[in-house]
Amino acid sequence: MTSPSHVNDDRGCLRLVLAVPLALLTLIAAYFCWTALTIRPSGTWDDDAYAGIVLSCVLTIGAAGAAAALWLVPSVRRAVPWWWISPALLLGAVAGVRWAVGG
Repeated sequence: MTSPSHVNDDRGCLRLVLAVPLALLTLIAAYFCWTALTIRPSGTWDDDAYAGIVLSCVLTIGAAGAAAALWLVPSVRRAVPWWWISPALLLGAVAGVRWAVGG
């Protein structure tokens, strides 16, 4: 009789450990996405506001990309389901649309 594999016994603990950086990257993406959506230029001459929107979008996409890159590591993919990364990817897509639309 063979004993069950002990490899999957630590999955719960591994999910908790991996949830921390994924959650932090998602929160960072959410904050910068929120700033990109709430910045309102005073007029067409307000270059600082447009630069703030672009910077917020870039930081959102960067944080979402970092979360996706972390999830692409094979050991992380085995422990964390795909839907854990979906909020970060959605925020990155929203930031991409905001960047494309402009002010």
